[in-house]
Amino acid sequence: MTVKVEIYGTSSCRKCTNVRELLGERKVEYIDYMIDLMPLEKDTMIRRSGRKNYPQLFINDEHIGGEKEVMQLVLDGKLDSLLKNNL
Repeated sequence: MTVKVEIYGTSSCRKCTNVRELLGERKVEYIDYMIDLMPLEKDTMIRRSGRKNYPQLFINDEHIGGEKEVMQLVLDGKLDSLLKNNL
């Protein structure tokens, strides 16, 4: 099973860009819900995360959080293990 990674954000959000760059550096494929281009996805993001701010990251349908939580996972050395394939 491959890891399913999803990010909800906008094209102009700096925090969203930071998370996308972080995933890109790790060569992680992800589904990018661009709320400014796909406004109906905002309701889905709020329902799934309980939050209204961007970005919101999900790994294997588990809500990880926003940029702050993602960066904390990097500092704690935990993000890479979450992004590995679960076989």
